[in-house]
Amino acid sequence: QLQLVESGGGLVQPGGSLRLSCAVSGRYVMGWFRHSPGQGRGAVAAIGLQSDNRTYADSVKGRFTIPRDYANKMVYLQMDILKTEESDVYYCAAGRGYSATLVVEEYIHWGQGTQVTVSS
Repeated sequence: QLQLVESGGGLVQPGGSLRLSCAVSGRYVMGWFRHSPGQGRGAVAAIGLQSDNRTYADSVKGRFTIPRDYANKMVYLQMDILKTEESDVYYCAAGRGYSATLVVEEYIHWGQGTQVTVSS
């Protein structure tokens, strides 16, 4: 069972930035998702095996990026201009395949989640 270890959550003011990290061994399609009570798990961003293959949810385009560092076995979610409604538990996930996808069913390994709170 692949273990994914997330870090970097916390409290940030509206308009601020936060970077989440996910440690992952091996080559997987990687995604970031968020989940809040009463709602399903929503896709945020994904990156394929090629680092220039990325896709984003419409709501975060231009504000979030998902870089990966194979040498250090890390995937990140850089979040800028955060909004209060983006307070959620954020999860990284690993999936099979080659290309970035926002389809949650394509992911087979999940991290434990990290809380992001956007509040003044």
